[in-house]
Amino acid sequence: MRILVLSVNYWPEDTGIGPIITWRCEFLAARGHEVTVCTTFPYYPQWRVTQSYRGRLWEREVRNRVAILRSWAWIPRRVSSLKRMLFEASFLPGNLVRAMSAGKPDLLLIESPPLGLAATAGWLSRWWKVPYIYDVMDLQPDAAAELDMLQPGTMLRKLYRLERLAYERAALVSTLTEGIRRRIVAKSVPAEKVTLFPPRADRALFAISRGDGCDFRRAHGLADKFIVAHSGNMGVKQGLEVIVEAARLSRDWPEIVYLLVGDGARRAALEARVAAYGLPNVRFLPVLPQEQFRQMLAAVDIGLITQQRSVSDIVFPSKTATLLAAGCPVIASVSAGSEVAQTVEDSGGGRLVAPENSAALFAAILSLRNDTPRLAAMSAAGRRYARQHWDENHILPVMESALLRVAGKLLPARKPALAAVAALSGQQRSVRSG
Repeated sequence: MRILVLSVNYWPEDTGIGPIITWRCEFLAARGHEVTVCTTFPYYPQWRVTQSYRGRLWEREVRNRVAILRSWAWIPRRVSSLKRMLFEASFLPGNLVRAMSAGKPDLLLIESPPLGLAATAGWLSRWWKVPYIYDVMDLQPDAAAELDMLQPGTMLRKLYRLERLAYERAALVSTLTEGIRRRIVAKSVPAEKVTLFPPRADRALFAISRGDGCDFRRAHGLADKFIVAHSGNMGVKQGLEVIVEAARLSRDWPEIVYLLVGDGARRAALEARVAAYGLPNVRFLPVLPQEQFRQMLAAVDIGLITQQRSVSDIVFPSKTATLLAAGCPVIASVSAGSEVAQTVEDSGGGRLVAPENSAALFAAILSLRNDTPRLAAMSAAGRRYARQHWDENHILPVMESALLRVAGKLLPARKPALAAVAALSGQQRSVRSG
């Protein structure tokens, strides 16, 4: 089967949507499907194009049997709601040209956001007379409204109209979690048309031992510290100010160190706040290579998931699956009705505290600081839950079957090629041209 994937994020981005799309595409390619991804140059989460890709308009690469067609997009230096919309608008024309150059597929797989890809999907689907699956990673109009990124008015109404058209014209709508699925169904989309493509927990995470973090601790002078860490995008939705304020309350506990790992639109503001408070217990690290990232997860005593109060089921951060699969005890500063809260509670892998409440966050950290048995129980419970719900041996073949049904194809008469995926990932083969 020929599959054409349209996504603004892809490898080598290793935070957010990019890794999820990459895993899926490489699995499908290892299964024998012809997979082409149309994307832009890697920019996330730092909102700067990776050095080796700068100054290019087009590029073609092949990595692990997946053809990657890249096109230029304008990347703003400072991100705002308006600039984000301009970025997404600039991405769409080049992405359409690249999609057209790839030729007619059997199936289109559209990754949203950006919501504007819904218009591209509708046009290509009619032109080629092929179905498309609309995969929702983030309810973008809901996020814009609930986080006050856009005020009620013409623009927001247009976004909701485009969203409705995307759902109506799609052969299938997929998303990460049951909470997001319920919200989509509530938008008058038939329940049988909305399915789950859950996040996949990297099998390497299950092999992490809590004792594997010694090298990371020594390298960063943290040998005797109680490490509390947030990793990933530093954006608006994460509400990371609550961590800085909790660190401010921690001044009298020098053994507690907070790590903020990654990049994003809010990093500079967070660094400025930490500097203004004079907090020696907060450290910023860049996006880490995979091996160092896994060492960090092994070293961390508590992993943090934070969201603004207004965020409920509009997003599901991939770090939730990552932390639980790695056996990292979690404190989630999120709304009680959110999908993250439900997952942490059901898994037993962590504790919940009220969002945007630094005192509650700090109190939870203090309560767990010397409770080694409780931390060990959380670690084991979280990992069990991750195996049950996000094991790639189950979720990736289920996704493949859904794609084949929509395309009207038969399931290939071969065993799942997960071993081949692992081998390809180890090779990290990449051929660039353009």
